[in-house]
Amino acid sequence: MASRSIAHFGSKTAIRFLRIQSAKCLASGVSGREYSTQKSSVHTSAVTNAAQAEAKQASPKAAVSGSKGRIVAVIGAVVDVQFDEALPPILNALQVTGRTPKLILEVSQHLGDNVVRCIAMDGTEGLVRGQDVVDTGDPIKIPVGPETLGRIMNVIGDPIDERGPIVTKHYAPIHAEAPEFVDMSVEQEILVTGIKVVDLLAPYSKGGKIGKFLFFKKIFFSK
Repeated sequence: MASRSIAHFGSKTAIRFLRIQSAKCLASGVSGREYSTQKSSVHTSAVTNAAQAEAKQASPKAAVSGSKGRIVAVIGAVVDVQFDEALPPILNALQVTGRTPKLILEVSQHLGDNVVRCIAMDGTEGLVRGQDVVDTGDPIKIPVGPETLGRIMNVIGDPIDERGPIVTKHYAPIHAEAPEFVDMSVEQEILVTGIKVVDLLAPYSKGGKIGKFLFFKKIFFSK
């Protein structure tokens, strides 16, 4: 009996609440659906603004070229670097100061506490904690253009073929977004290899992929 009276009291309270809300809607000159929509939009906007403010407060400061840090850990090719103020973005190149030949580190992860985890592009022998590191402000870039034809470079763009430096004014980052579909060429052009059996029976198109084992097989049988 007591439970029935409590349920009855709860239903009466709910009905009264709905009547009050309807009266507010009529007094403001909007329908119940419009009132609910406005209330929902205001709540969503408040939540969005709060989330943006929290994300802005939690996100690290953007680094500028020349930001200095120091090595705090070295585990093989993995190097942790701590910065005092600003963190370099992911994929930025860091250079270890006072080291010959130069050693470039690539930022791969933000660990928190102003520490970034990097991958060394060369051997880490001789690195010690506390050694200074400078942010270059850009990703790893390599020389491009006709001057690079026939040359051999390492991953950071330095020539290793003992033919002197590569003199060029054009450099491109090793990490780049794929071109837009509308920017791609729709024309197909044959890549002439000079091997008659390949160019005649199975020609390759420029920009396409070549299976190396199948390619070597064709060369072997063409001899």
